[in-house]
Amino acid sequence: MKKVVLSITLVFLMAFSVFANDNELWEKSTLNQVMKRGVLRVGMEAGYMPFEIKNKQGEIIGFDVDIAKLMAKEMGVKLELVNTAWDGIIPALLTKKFDIIMSGMTITPQRNLQINFADPVVVVGQTILIRKELAGEVDSYRDLNDPKYTIATKLGVTADFATKKYMPKAKLKLFETEPEAAMEVINGKADAFVYDLPYCAIFYAQHKKQLAFLDEPFTYEPLAWAVRKGDPDFINWLNNFLAQIKGDGRYDMIYKKWFESDAWLEQVQ
Repeated sequence: MKKVVLSITLVFLMAFSVFANDNELWEKSTLNQVMKRGVLRVGMEAGYMPFEIKNKQGEIIGFDVDIAKLMAKEMGVKLELVNTAWDGIIPALLTKKFDIIMSGMTITPQRNLQINFADPVVVVGQTILIRKELAGEVDSYRDLNDPKYTIATKLGVTADFATKKYMPKAKLKLFETEPEAAMEVINGKADAFVYDLPYCAIFYAQHKKQLAFLDEPFTYEPLAWAVRKGDPDFINWLNNFLAQIKGDGRYDMIYKKWFESDAWLEQVQ
């Protein structure tokens, strides 16, 4: 009888311990902190069309912004956008300057060592804009792997890494922002601009007279929201939220607005 009582006691203690650990995990969860605070703080770098960019009034708009607004609404909290330089965006997340990164961030093994990602929101890849005169001479990234060509892109992003990996022989010019790098081609100071498909497609639409567009992606890059490690409750909520808006049509409405229409360009030109 004593053995039975002891066994029951041990099972009870183990169950209580698991409950206590789970409850402690929830108390520390970012999601719980957001609910208590009443504000969802989203980190992003305003400059990556069409994900996030400033309009003529200086407000941040874009695909990620519309999704963030919807996310905050579903949580029943206010939204605060925290504009952060790209090279400091992961450290800012880790030091709790904001709750989540929603900024067209590509999932990479290296980043995943520091932070966790929710399910991919959009899948893109690297594409290339070239000087109009090079059309026919340059048909793919392989043709650019030559010391006679100069390639421009943004510092510290996957386009930077992809260029170094696939076109190591070319000269590489790195810039702090996407527009600076892309304008090098327009101004004749670079032969090509390497970057994600959505950005290149939009920039090409604005400068068709000066550019040719190699629009077949040569890399596979899933973009996702990033959060701090050790937060399964937040990841669970984010994945279910994404599945829900993809299932009920709200995601498609936002996607079409920013990726299948250029009407929004009037707000930023």
